Amino acid sequence: MSVEVGQQAPDFTLYNTEQKEVSLKDLTSKSNVVVLFFPLAFTSVCTTELCSARDDISKYQKLNATIVAISVDSLFTLGKFREEQKLPFDLLSDFNKEVSRKYNSLYEDFPLFGLKGVTKRSAFVIDKQGQIKYAEILEDAGKVPNFTKIKETLEQLSS
Repeated sequence: MSVEVGQQAPDFTLYNTEQKEVSLKDLTSKSNVVVLFFPLAFTSVCTTELCSARDDISKYQKLNATIVAISVDSLFTLGKFREEQKLPFDLLSDFNKEVSRKYNSLYEDFPLFGLKGVTKRSAFVIDKQGQIKYAEILEDAGKVPNFTKIKETLEQLSS
């Protein structure tokens, strides 16, 4: 399934690290949403990616954007990762890999360690109408999303 700019974003409901359900529909009813899919908690590139978003959180808030980050890690692993990195946004567990598949953001065969079913690093900006305004799916797990373009997209939505 392909997900492209201009399409309605596939809705989802996943558990956060406080064991509460978080749905895209609820998020977009309040703000634009940045959805960051990341391969695995506690890995160097994922930590860099999410800490970059953490360090710029006030900019995202000024642009009326809520960040959520999704991986196939368990919500308990994500809870420890969120706590250690002091991440001010929800980490959502897609342990069953359903949402990652909907967003074409799943490695059936991860390029490292022979792992199967690991989330691809990708980023989406979804507006308050649930429409995808920015989509970036990275085949190379060693790269991070283009945060400059993500913020530019959010600025266009704010103007």
